[in-house]
Amino acid sequence: MRKLRLGVDVGGTFTDVVAIDAATRELVGSVKVPTTHGSVEGVAAGIIAGITALLERYGIAPADVAFIAHSTTQATNALLEGDVARVGVIGVTRAGWFARRQMRFAPVTLAPDVTFAPEFAFLRSAENGRLDDVLARLQGAGVEVIAATAPFAVDDEEAEMQVMAAARARGMYATGGHDVSSMYGLRARTRTAALNGAILPKMLRTAELTAQAVSRAAIAAPLMIMRSDGGVMDVHEIERRPILTMLSGPAAGVAGALLYENVTDALFLEVGGTSVDVSAIRAGRPQMRPARVGGHRTMLRTIDSRTLGIAGGSMPRAKASALVDVGPRSAHIAGCAYASFLTVDAFEGASVERFAPTSHDPPDYLRFALRDGSFATVTPTCASNLLGYVPREAFACGDAAAAARAFELLAAELQGDAQTLARQMLEIAAAKVLPTLEELVEEYGLERERVVLVGGGGGAAALVPFVAQRFGFEHRIARDAEVISPIGVALALVRDVVERTIVDPTPEDILRIRREATDRVIASGASPDRIEVSVEIDTQTNRVRATAAGATAMAEAAGHGRVSEEERLQAAARTMGTSPENIRRIACTPLLDAYVRGRDLRIVDERGVSRLALRDAHLSATTASALADDLPAAIEAATAFGDVGRAMPELYLMHGGRIADFSGLAQADQALSLAKEEIAGCNADEPVVICTVRRSS
Repeated sequence: MRKLRLGVDVGGTFTDVVAIDAATRELVGSVKVPTTHGSVEGVAAGIIAGITALLERYGIAPADVAFIAHSTTQATNALLEGDVARVGVIGVTRAGWFARRQMRFAPVTLAPDVTFAPEFAFLRSAENGRLDDVLARLQGAGVEVIAATAPFAVDDEEAEMQVMAAARARGMYATGGHDVSSMYGLRARTRTAALNGAILPKMLRTAELTAQAVSRAAIAAPLMIMRSDGGVMDVHEIERRPILTMLSGPAAGVAGALLYENVTDALFLEVGGTSVDVSAIRAGRPQMRPARVGGHRTMLRTIDSRTLGIAGGSMPRAKASALVDVGPRSAHIAGCAYASFLTVDAFEGASVERFAPTSHDPPDYLRFALRDGSFATVTPTCASNLLGYVPREAFACGDAAAAARAFELLAAELQGDAQTLARQMLEIAAAKVLPTLEELVEEYGLERERVVLVGGGGGAAALVPFVAQRFGFEHRIARDAEVISPIGVALALVRDVVERTIVDPTPEDILRIRREATDRVIASGASPDRIEVSVEIDTQTNRVRATAAGATAMAEAAGHGRVSEEERLQAAARTMGTSPENIRRIACTPLLDAYVRGRDLRIVDERGVSRLALRDAHLSATTASALADDLPAAIEAATAFGDVGRAMPELYLMHGGRIADFSGLAQADQALSLAKEEIAGCNADEPVVICTVRRSS
């Protein structure tokens, strides 16, 4: 019996649902339904409709579903549009005015005319009788959600828990600073908790409705929801941390690029109709940054995705007889069809008009009034079709002749020629993208000559080929680019992060945090057998971070499709941008292969997925029983010495199908302690490979 992974991506306009074969990772089918913002059930109605349509159209039985997850723009949109609940912040502290000042924050601007300004109240203790009085006052003032905060709650959450319990007893929603972060930083943690509370009621209702619908459909797999870091979590986590879903839409696309396209060093451009999200992928990993809301720092780490107001459907603008801009308004918002998706005959008798798509826009956008009373326009998609940049199999492929006719009409209005206008549109669009590409290359230390532009989204072919040619990048359009986001959701792993502020952490401190991260993903449904944990230590900020990830038990059981050695070789060659004869295989573990080309190393698993991409790496073979003796020598051999002292190498351990990432450690004893924990329970003779990369000192 086949087992499938279902992924749902809830966009602003459409909700896409896909089914992926768990063993082969091939796309089985996809459907698109309108996103139901106006429904009584909210976006949950569209999710339900999409899942139902997919099951019916492709004859999928509920028992075939081994994994189901969805991403959503709901949290992001709620914050951007100011559609949030009324929040009361209750601070508990005996420390006086200074702590209260740290717990109070300025109003947060969510939209041009909307600010988020919670009510504040402070108590010396959550146990005194004043708590009920404060809750009654806030509830009477229309507060729906209580955000509890207390200094040092990351070490002792009792005070926050008491406030939350009392609020829930009164029928109010509640969250706490310890729910959203275990890091010190009282003001940022309080602000994050308050924003978490602001979206809690709406997100919880959607989660409950969707989970009920999945249950009614007799799908046994637990419902997961996409996080902003590219992983998924159990839908019940919405009760605690809905803010973790913020920006999960762009994260889903990056997950698709990593897990479906095997991208290693690339700039990923997910191109829609209105905007493009640009992200950097380095050594097969997405790049992360702290999220900001209204310009204010939060404790949320998200995939670093830069959103630009240019895309496949952006409309042209003109002053007098000159084309002066493209976008930010899109054809969809303006109610215009793309010229390249019509026929030449549709433009018979058409006239060019200048208009304002919305009341906030200047009247310099261009459209065609068609004889049937409808409207159309030219877009970067139309320009790329006319100039031959769109591959025939691409989702954006349209009628080049219709695009040419539309540009001819526009050229008559602007006194130019069709080809020149089309190229000018693409030049303007590309100029809006290039600065962000250059910023990401610089910020993340990417080697420009090795960077590939990877296009996802339905509009990928409208922009990516021209941008790549214009500025000297290699490029490719992702397979099934138009549904790369729901594919990323379908293939995502359960993930959680534990962070602590610890001065000079001991090996025991690090082990404790690592185990906590492992326990969290197991609690969210990850199979204990294949969980991988990476540990980072920032000695400048005294921050210790453990990130755990693994597949759910049902998906793990369904997803053991092993490809041939030749297919693994081809997969490695693709990620290196070369042909198989130019690389060589090095034996690694029974479930992992190493491939080398010059200074480049790829670790590929039994499914043909590139799991690790490194340069100048050294591999040392050992066994579980000999690791304690061999690891210190391997670390010492790869340690760099310089004017500023020792520089620990990047360090990875491989055994079975697992890769343990210890690249963020600062001391050898920390690495040895984690390594012993990693191989606990292994047979003495089990092969283990030590991988080191010398850092510059």
